[in-house]
Amino acid sequence: MIRTKHILLFIVPCMMCFASVVRAQDTSKKRTIDITSTFKPVLKETAKINFSASAPVADTSHAKLNYNIPVQNLIFSYQPAELNPVALQIDSINAWDYSNYIKAGIGTVHQPYIQAGFSFGNDKNSYFNVFANHYTSKGDLPFQKNSHTSIGVNGTMRLPNNNEVDGKLAFKSEDYYFYGYKPDSLKFTKEQLLQRFQTFEGKVNFRNTVPTEYGLTYNPNLYVSVFSNNRDPKATEANTVLNLPLQKTFGRSFGFNLELTADLTNYRPTGSTSHSITNNLYLIKPTLLMKTPNVFLNAGIIPSWDRKDFTLLPNILGEFTTGDQRFTIQAGWIGYYNKGSYQRFADQNPWITLPDSLRNTRVQERYFGFKGSINNHFNYSGKVGFNIYKNMPLFVNDNGDGKTFLTIYEPSMEALNLHAEVAYTQGEEFSASAKLEFNQFTNLEREKKAWGLIPLELDASLKWRLMKDLWLRGDLFAWDGPQYRGKNGDAYKGTTGFDLSTGLEFRITKQLNLWLQLNNIFNNKYERWHQYQAYGFNILGGVVFSFGEKKGH
Repeated sequence: MIRTKHILLFIVPCMMCFASVVRAQDTSKKRTIDITSTFKPVLKETAKINFSASAPVADTSHAKLNYNIPVQNLIFSYQPAELNPVALQIDSINAWDYSNYIKAGIGTVHQPYIQAGFSFGNDKNSYFNVFANHYTSKGDLPFQKNSHTSIGVNGTMRLPNNNEVDGKLAFKSEDYYFYGYKPDSLKFTKEQLLQRFQTFEGKVNFRNTVPTEYGLTYNPNLYVSVFSNNRDPKATEANTVLNLPLQKTFGRSFGFNLELTADLTNYRPTGSTSHSITNNLYLIKPTLLMKTPNVFLNAGIIPSWDRKDFTLLPNILGEFTTGDQRFTIQAGWIGYYNKGSYQRFADQNPWITLPDSLRNTRVQERYFGFKGSINNHFNYSGKVGFNIYKNMPLFVNDNGDGKTFLTIYEPSMEALNLHAEVAYTQGEEFSASAKLEFNQFTNLEREKKAWGLIPLELDASLKWRLMKDLWLRGDLFAWDGPQYRGKNGDAYKGTTGFDLSTGLEFRITKQLNLWLQLNNIFNNKYERWHQYQAYGFNILGGVVFSFGEKKGH
């Protein structure tokens, strides 16, 4: 105990001395702490996930693709060509398709020849066209002359809700002279031989450009004309045609057509209301349609009322096409009417006298045919048909000097019809076409022959772009002579017609073009209608002045 106390007494003074020594050291230096260590913190390595690529599983299912395709209009019914006697067409080079042009010419027969066309509108919502035409022709025979003057305006206006309306107003005046009298020594004044036809006509058409949401397509239209002549007594005729077609589609392959037609004619051969002839025709056409890529069928009937006489007509036809659309077989049994009117008869034969009655021609046609193409340039078609005609109008010379034609009706006759067409087109550089029509008229009930109807007819045309601004045009009209009735009642064969024409048109400047035409090159003095000799060889030429935007040639 005592020893421990002595030790403590020794240690305590020592510690106090050491503390005083420390206090006596330099305190200006900063205090620092030096740590020496070999430890480095490291994160633990994480575990990695290994990816191994594998081949995808083959998908053998077909993707289902939905297309929203608007409903397309079905193919319209086959419209057969009417078998009617027609007047000789006037040769003419096609007009240059500018928006505005004036074409003028003069020749050995046509003195003068003027044609003009003007266009207005914006080509988006509305556009209007005005056309005018006039020519006077004079041949070598006395009073062998005629003139034609016409003016018209038509236009189209697009309306809201995918609707469109278009209309036409026109006036036409035609002068003809009865120069085909026999014997030639007869004397007539100009006023005695003049026959002038005047026509006022108008048409309005309303349609929807896109089928409605219920698949309906409509196209009501109305045509009105007033036709008159200058003869004594002066005859007038009013024609009104109201047509109400409606089409309903079911899906992409089926459809239904319903068409109502009222064709009204009021003919006044004396120009007064006391003596008038009414010739009205009413038709109802319900039709079922089927259209697939290879088959088109049209099946329906046509209830008709011809001046209150009821007749049920067939309306059945079909087309069967190969998979490549290169060849199509056609067959049908159809019925239709050719309207009997003074206006229509005068358009066929301008030297007729006033008809004493009007009758509609009822036609039934059974046919089989084909059409197709060999390549992208060559097309062809052919048809053989057997036709039955009721109340067919025929034209015979009067029993006097023969300069006028009487209209008579054949109650019933039949015809074997052969029709063929070929066409070759190479863009705008070259085009050629030919059409052959053969008719063998048999089993006439009253008349000996089909007076004035052409049994064999050939039409051909050619257009060839020889150089950049030079075009060659050719036309051929040929037919076998029709039968005509002599004064003794016997049948005689008319002259054979052969009319070859050619023409050139070429550009001089951007707006000025020259054209030249040679008609009836072989100077064939044929007679389309008995005692009426056609013009011989003649030349016609002139200029075309064009202004405005060119629409294409």
